[in-house]
Amino acid sequence: MQKENKVCKTITPANRVGSVQEYYFSRKLKEVAEMNAAGKNVINLGVGSPDLPPSERTIETLCEHARQPNEHGYQPYVGIPELRKGFAGWYKKWYDVDLDPKTEIQPLIGSKEGILHISLAFLNPGDGVLVPNPGYPTYSSVSKLVEANLISYELKEGLGWQPDFEKLEKMDLSNVKLMWTNYPNMPTGANASMELYEKLVAFGKKHGIIICNDNPYSFILNEHPLSILSVPGAKDICIEMNSMSKAHNMPGWRMAMLASNAQFVQWVLKVKSNIDSGQFKPMQHAAVEALSAPKEWYDNMNRIYRSRRDLAGQIMHTLGCEYDEKQVGMFLWGKIPAEAKGSEAIADRVLYDANVFLTPGFIFGSQGERYIRISLCCKKETLEEALKRIKKIYVSPSNHKS
Repeated sequence: MQKENKVCKTITPANRVGSVQEYYFSRKLKEVAEMNAAGKNVINLGVGSPDLPPSERTIETLCEHARQPNEHGYQPYVGIPELRKGFAGWYKKWYDVDLDPKTEIQPLIGSKEGILHISLAFLNPGDGVLVPNPGYPTYSSVSKLVEANLISYELKEGLGWQPDFEKLEKMDLSNVKLMWTNYPNMPTGANASMELYEKLVAFGKKHGIIICNDNPYSFILNEHPLSILSVPGAKDICIEMNSMSKAHNMPGWRMAMLASNAQFVQWVLKVKSNIDSGQFKPMQHAAVEALSAPKEWYDNMNRIYRSRRDLAGQIMHTLGCEYDEKQVGMFLWGKIPAEAKGSEAIADRVLYDANVFLTPGFIFGSQGERYIRISLCCKKETLEEALKRIKKIYVSPSNHKS
């Protein structure tokens, strides 16, 4: 009989493990899975995982190359030349940004990997890193894992969810090496502008702070995609990440990239090449095909998201939440009623009483506590069913005792 495997009591994890918690969605989706196993049929409006497929030609390209016997080996750490050229052409066509495919582009196994690689490449223990509040939780968790000094900067609705540069200038920035930005913004849906990007580039150059802009949402419900790298001289101080997860419906493929000056890219590659071994070649060829999508591809996708957002707006109104109609991206961010206890209380009530999973804003930082987020990554029929369920527990706008 096999003995029970017990961990030696003298063994403890590294200190960095204690600095972070398991990702909220990792924990919460386990609970949702348990509820579904019990027959609850929970509707997931929490996670931004596109339910639409990639283009038919993208999938065909993947299959065609996967049938080739010589395309299953290890691949270059810098990606195949066709992929780097594909990203460069995409940036030129849509953002009017010139990138050298040989030296200024690095494919990534998803942007989340890029956050880690950039942090490992540039941050020593104790270095300051500016992280947005609210913001993508991974910026904070990775900063903690590399033992950087995490410095939160607040984004407020009154300023359009943009950095308060006057407040930033009054901070002690002497030890700050890197600043995370994310425009178009998640979770707030605030759009990018050239004025904002110009301010960020100027701020980075003035203080010698690397500006890392995470830019996966610029094609979703947004008429004018922008890149921070279109600002003259931006490559000197900026790194931009972009992803195929959102705009090309390829979240499970883990296809992304970063772009910057050749030196920054080389430093990131130095880290990356010691951690992973490249990406599946047929997927890279398929990504090249996806990047060649015409304007009609994005237009058709956005027509679907627009109709879904109308229903998400009805859910927000049913919950008594207010939201900005000008939001972009694949979520809807709404301010909860003044009398509500908090975002988690509302999200839990909707989950347990209506079997609908929404994202409470507190997971994005203290500035998100009075907000909730709804994902548009599900069919209209699913959103209609979610609305129906929520209406049963929120009969009128005055019924918000959560």
